[in-house]
Amino acid sequence: MPAEIKLIVGLGNPGPGYAHTRHNAGYWFVDQLAHAAGVSFKREAGFHGELARLGGGQWLLKPATFMNSSGDAVAAMARFYRIEPRQILVAHDDLDLPPGNVRFKTGGGDGGHNGLKDITVKLGSADYHRLRFGIGHPGDRESVTPHVLNRATAADEKAIRAAIKQAMTEMPRLLAGEYAKVMNALNRRATLNGRTGKEE
Repeated sequence: MPAEIKLIVGLGNPGPGYAHTRHNAGYWFVDQLAHAAGVSFKREAGFHGELARLGGGQWLLKPATFMNSSGDAVAAMARFYRIEPRQILVAHDDLDLPPGNVRFKTGGGDGGHNGLKDITVKLGSADYHRLRFGIGHPGDRESVTPHVLNRATAADEKAIRAAIKQAMTEMPRLLAGEYAKVMNALNRRATLNGRTGKEE
């Protein structure tokens, strides 16, 4: 029986200057979850972030640290509420997927994502779930930092927000632990759209 998800984390950088940047796709996702549930985030300094709670009891977390220290907030929540890595879902941007793609996976590498890297170190485990929202790759390594920290184009933002809507429709099955069905559904949608990305 799959472990129940108790914590949903959206990765991003805090502050209005980063609100519309590609790196904040994880924030956008949990903001939509909170909006759909009619709940609001509140700053909780002890957990290094902003928290909200869904009707089913799952916590939503937006780390208020910068991306490279995202693990501080996630580990603080995990310790206090005794949440295991396999009960955590992390939503984040992914360079290896085109905008408009979203994929679900459990465990694995961090793909060079500094937020995931820090979470894995601070939790002492990579066995948490991930929702990967494609933001596309700029084409060369030197352009990656400005790409993720700049505002998405109107077309890219529209595609990313469409992927967020797709992921939202899968949340009931995801929270029910039907991970294989979620994975297949999101992968099938990407194929039908004619847009696929590199898999790890």
